[in-house]
Amino acid sequence: MGPDRNKHLRNIAILLVLAVAVWRVPGGGAAGSTVANVLSIIFVGGLLFFGYRMYMENRERIFGLEERQRAVLYGGCALIVITLVATRRLWDAGGVGAIVWLMMLGAGVYALVGVWRAYREY
Repeated sequence: MGPDRNKHLRNIAILLVLAVAVWRVPGGGAAGSTVANVLSIIFVGGLLFFGYRMYMENRERIFGLEERQRAVLYGGCALIVITLVATRRLWDAGGVGAIVWLMMLGAGVYALVGVWRAYREY
């Protein structure tokens, strides 16, 4: 573990104590769900901010694309977003839902790669 062995053991012990508290303390499950929801909101907000920044930095290039390529780009992005939003429902549907999820995500990525390749050909 290296020279900071006690530090690592202390951090592992803290994690174990927190896990036991969520597991055994009444209301710990609700607190754990609340923390998970807050973290997911922060993560989605970060993704939205990243998407906004990428759009603003590359807006000139996007408007330079042909209308068909721009439509495919926006459609691919929308398909990826819809797929990510519907992840839980599709995975809970069983094997068919997981396959549909993978196909939708693959189609969205394929659309983005196709636009990128067409843009790079110039």
